[in-house]
This record gives sequence, C-alpha cells and structure tokens, in this order.
Amino acid sequence: MLPRGKLKATERAKIGARREVVEETGHRVDVRQYLGAITYRAQGRPKVVQFWCMQAAKKPSHDLMKDIAAVDWLPLKAAVRRLSYPLEKLFLKSTGRQAIPARKFARKSKPKKSKAKKKNKKRRSVVSPQSGHKF
Repeated sequence: MLPRGKLKATERAKIGARREVVEETGHRVDVRQYLGAITYRAQGRPKVVQFWCMQAAKKPSHDLMKDIAAVDWLPLKAAVRRLSYPLEKLFLKSTGRQAIPARKFARKSKPKKSKAKKKNKKRRSVVSPQSGHKF
C-alpha cells in the first residue's frame, strides 16, 4: 500500500501529501512534482487519489504510526507487483518510468589487458534508500 490519507480542512494537497508520508513512513520528504490522480468509488462515494514524486531522507526522522508494521523501499517493478489495487498498479506502472530519472552511467572504453593477474571483482546491486530504485 502506498501512503495515503485525507486532507485537513484548509490543507493544500502538496502539504497534505508530505504530512501523510512523514506520518506513515517516518521519513521526511521533498515533494518534487505532481504526477496525476486516479478516481474511483468506495462505499458509493467518489474518491480522488493524487500522486506525487518525492525524495525521501536517508534515515527516518519519526517513529512509525502504530498501525504501520513496516516500510519497504522497492525498485519500481517490485513496487508495482506488491500493490493490491489494480488501478494503482496501472498508474504506477505507466507513470513511474517517466517520474524516475534514468540513471545514466558513462561507459568507458575497455582498458588494454595487462599481463598481471586481475582480481575478480564482484558486482553488487545497490538499492538506494532515497528512491528505492536499483542502479
């Protein structure tokens, strides 16, 4: 589930989004951009859910709410698989690729092979706690 909640009476959407994420994840965030919204009906009433692209702080600044068991930062594909609402899955799948800046690595030309033995270096996959995306 993605962080969500209701706006307070005079609260602006961007401020409410930040507040909800801090409350539910314990991480302060920088709200980057508005991504869009989905609408649906729940118990006969229309609901609107707005999505925002955010950058989370590396370490939590607050304790989790009592009803939150854990917070996981996931790569986009894993996050889409974990969601339970089909409309949210579709939205995140289609919008997520555009919202996440592509990680570009300059590939250097291969150095000439030396006669000395090379050490076998293992490559690691790193998950960034800020974005939750592999690079």
